[in-house]
Amino acid sequence: MSDLLLSGENIDKSYDDISVLEDVSLDLYRGEIVTILGKSGSGKSTLFNLLAGLDTADSGQIERHARVGYMMQKDLLLDWKTVQDNIALPLILRSVPKKEARMTARKYMPVFGLEGLEDRWPATLSGGQRQRCNLLRTWLYSQELMLLDEPFSGLDAMTRENLYAWLLEHKEELGLSILLITHSVEEAILLADRLYVLKGELPSHMSSPLEIPGLKTSSETERLLEREKLRLKINSILSS
Repeated sequence: MSDLLLSGENIDKSYDDISVLEDVSLDLYRGEIVTILGKSGSGKSTLFNLLAGLDTADSGQIERHARVGYMMQKDLLLDWKTVQDNIALPLILRSVPKKEARMTARKYMPVFGLEGLEDRWPATLSGGQRQRCNLLRTWLYSQELMLLDEPFSGLDAMTRENLYAWLLEHKEELGLSILLITHSVEEAILLADRLYVLKGELPSHMSSPLEIPGLKTSSETERLLEREKLRLKINSILSS
């Protein structure tokens, strides 16, 4: 398929003779949201560092067919820069003129729910606003492929729900292709077109992808039934 953006095949990774990942394979195609679900300590962040090119696998193959924007768990906003300048920073680092970068940041801030916050300082923002800044900054760096490392884990329930709704609403408009890791079964099912489960004690292995066909467009009753079936299947994989 020509729209393959990212693939990993038979990835192994160890640290200090401790095997973390073994024979892990996955792929992501344009326009998808794919989630990787795993317990704490299962090697999810290790896998993301490999996929982003920040670390090297011991064996296996990783292919990237797009620029990768990597949003880590900590938002890394710079306290001495305004919201607009924080968002523009990835463009400036790519040698986009500062004026153009700031104009581009300002252009998309309303889409990401940040209108009117251009001249605010990061310390004055709510947790949800900081994550929206981080999402926009990551998207501006790479509008083709985003890796999101548990982006909603530190937020309260209402803020998480609002960001879930925003992400699903704007997925097609912004052309989002996302690989997202989470430890929340509900989050994985809600957001994903497909999901993988990173299973077992170390070294972790990857499940086959679980398809979620029509889950977001089916009736409420069908959606609840499908979620329950998926939840049972996922829990079975996690406990195997």
